[in-house]
Amino acid sequence: MRLKLKIWRQKNSQEKGEMVSYNIEDISPDMSFLEMMDVLNEQLTLKGVDPVAFDHDCREGICGSCSMFINGEAHGPDRLVTTCQLHMRKFKDGDTIYIEPFRANTFPVIKDLVVDRSAFDRIQHAGGYISINTSGNTQDANAIPIEKNSADKAFDAATCIGCGACVATCKNSSAMLFVSAKVSQFSLLPQGKVEANERVLNMVKQMDEEGFGNCTNTGACEVECPKGISLENIARMNRDFIKAKISK
Repeated sequence: MRLKLKIWRQKNSQEKGEMVSYNIEDISPDMSFLEMMDVLNEQLTLKGVDPVAFDHDCREGICGSCSMFINGEAHGPDRLVTTCQLHMRKFKDGDTIYIEPFRANTFPVIKDLVVDRSAFDRIQHAGGYISINTSGNTQDANAIPIEKNSADKAFDAATCIGCGACVATCKNSSAMLFVSAKVSQFSLLPQGKVEANERVLNMVKQMDEEGFGNCTNTGACEVECPKGISLENIARMNRDFIKAKISK
């Protein structure tokens, strides 16, 4: 395959960036998108050009770090996959591919395609944990009976990898899909109900302090989410938040 890549290049967070064009050839349709980027960077390095900086780690769709905006879509044109799981067969020979970092004021660009998503970490630190005293003869968690429906929903919420596609896709840069998933994965289980009120209040407060926008139920976040996190979690979080506010 022969492709034309238009990639956002930005030296650092202070300098202005721009789209730079690169031509690349002999790309196999069986390559992953990141493997294609590796080939490009090898060529740039041999020419003495600074390679394109982009985040990656596991390359198995688990870590969520490989976040790119590809042809106007978070993680590219495929569904329920991360960028590292996107394959070049989704494109055609001769295509022009636009590659940008996730765009949101809360995700400032560090360099090229790398953005700072530490706001997500601060939201999780605000309440995404369980601190119940487990000293003594505490019952093993696996021995506590949990309704299957609740267990399944908690597991589905816990599959959120915090990639930020929901924020980058939302016209309001809302993080409510991410936050609601982190709230739900605990609030649906008996171990998480003890701190449920405090957790949802603290995490929503931190989300607002970070400057994320509000949800207007467009639904783009669910469509672009690589793990298919449901909007149902946002509705659940809103209910939990109202209950926590009333009971405070």
